Amino acid sequence: MSQPVRLGLFYAALFVGTGASSPYIPVWFASRGLTGAEIGLILSAPMFARALTAPAIAMWADSFRLRRTPLILMGLASALAYGLLAAPFGFAWWFGIWFVANTILSTMIPLTDVIVLGRARREGFNYGWPRGIGSVAFIIANVGVGLLLAKFSPELVLVWITAAAMLAAGCARGLLPPDPVREGGAGSRLAERLAGLGDLLKDKNFMLVVVSVGLIQAAHAFYYSFSILSWKQQGLPESMTGLLWGVAVAVEVAFMWFMEPWRRRIGPRNLLMIGGGAALIRWTVLSFAPPLWVVVLMQALHTFTYAATFLASLQLVERLSTPANASAAQTINSALSGGLLMGAATIGSGWLFDAVGTKGYLAMAAMSALGLVGAVRLYGVRRLDA
Repeated sequence: MSQPVRLGLFYAALFVGTGASSPYIPVWFASRGLTGAEIGLILSAPMFARALTAPAIAMWADSFRLRRTPLILMGLASALAYGLLAAPFGFAWWFGIWFVANTILSTMIPLTDVIVLGRARREGFNYGWPRGIGSVAFIIANVGVGLLLAKFSPELVLVWITAAAMLAAGCARGLLPPDPVREGGAGSRLAERLAGLGDLLKDKNFMLVVVSVGLIQAAHAFYYSFSILSWKQQGLPESMTGLLWGVAVAVEVAFMWFMEPWRRRIGPRNLLMIGGGAALIRWTVLSFAPPLWVVVLMQALHTFTYAATFLASLQLVERLSTPANASAAQTINSALSGGLLMGAATIGSGWLFDAVGTKGYLAMAAMSALGLVGAVRLYGVRRLDA
């Protein structure tokens, strides 16, 4: 089995779980009688904390000799936490357990990116190929769980994501290469890891990149947390929601697999501008609860709002970091995009959904506009000219 396929199958093991939890865990929480605001609090808590937890986990991960070892342990820990979520102990219990499970699993993705980006650079394959395989698994989970929820209880969501976390733990051992954290296989001292993290946090250009990207990516918060509930209010069945999410990720996969020459030609800064502009259009249009055919068109913009922005961020962050702090750089990027800023947007989305319904998308359009302002400023960063 080729290296890109092996790495892609590991991404698949991760995303077959997130493809079910991202759109459908609010349904599970709603079946427990929680309000939109309560669901928003639960979903946003690990996102808020990710600005601290993700770099801390990255430094812990870099204390091992091999990059795959912490991923094995994290997969097992997240599966245990998801299993404990089933206990009927109420809001505080669900809040705490979801915090642990989501914190662990979400940090596995940027740690995997470090491995795959390194292999892609050394072996000359397109990073988008393995990542796209993971996105296909995301689509399968989107559509499959949506169809199953039309016939079965929301308990299915919890069973699915627990099994997926177990699968990720096994695949981390069986599919990931034994890449060392440091050349020669030696471990790094805590002082070295802290110094590398400090260098990133003091770098104004690096922080401008991750904040700009974070604003555009965090503008997906209302969509991720409440699209299924808002579309349900519009009369769309849950099975159609799965298909709509599938459309979004399908165009993302096509972009990653087949647009590599174009991406290289236009460069990451232009790619980020395109992603931010598409986000501004997408969320503004969706705020007016358009008919189904328009929703499908807006879902196709996911290829730019998410995929273009994500790939731009990976390239920009890699250019502004070193091998010594690569793990910290990618987790900080993830911590803002899917963490602090996403957490603020998610908790706000809960209140917005309760208050104004679909019009909450307008706040996401405003966030995208702010991200675009930051993206424009990146054209003055000379370190990104190469």
